[in-house]
Amino acid sequence: MEAYKELLNLIKQLSHSRDCREVFTDFMEITAITISNSVDKLNFTERENQYLNTMKKYTPEHQKLFPEMLSRLVIALGNAPFDVLGKLFYELGLPDKNKSQIFTPQHIADMMGALVLSNDNKTISEQGFISFHDSCCGSGVLSLGFANAMGTNGYNYCNQMLATAVDIDLRCVYMSYIQLSLYGIPAIVIHGSALTMEEYSRWFTPTYILGNWQRKVAKV
Repeated sequence: MEAYKELLNLIKQLSHSRDCREVFTDFMEITAITISNSVDKLNFTERENQYLNTMKKYTPEHQKLFPEMLSRLVIALGNAPFDVLGKLFYELGLPDKNKSQIFTPQHIADMMGALVLSNDNKTISEQGFISFHDSCCGSGVLSLGFANAMGTNGYNYCNQMLATAVDIDLRCVYMSYIQLSLYGIPAIVIHGSALTMEEYSRWFTPTYILGNWQRKVAKV
């Protein structure tokens, strides 16, 4: 995975002048906002201001590295859903031990996705799609595992799956949103608590908005 190694090196390069955790978080924020602002006009202004404020922290030379990192990420993701950002998160040593952040390995997520789908594949034939909910999404690996199971069973997760992912950690929201967006999965990613039902923001993937999923769900 040459692109993955290049992405890792670019993050480490930026980390020479500031904390690696901050660089990774800023990269996730900038990328998530870039994707969101391409389709979500309702939240555009607020998120554009957030984007500009984050970018101001870096020199013009360092700002140019963010598009390079995004291009490496897109290549590293490949065709089949795989949790690249979760792997990167761990390799950089960023999980918060105080929050017990332990992400599910990809092969376990794939197995769980296959089991869930096998127990409820009638829903797709009845309503045209199936919903998948992850109340503590981390990097979104469980949704990716379910998408893999759908692909393996001949379904198209780009128009027959709707994911809803929730996490209290905004950085995890960014990671999930980015990967679900770049794999073309219709999804709502919520920054909030699944326990208290508090909600701070919603992030709609491009496939969700362009596919008019709000209307599809309303019809069910």
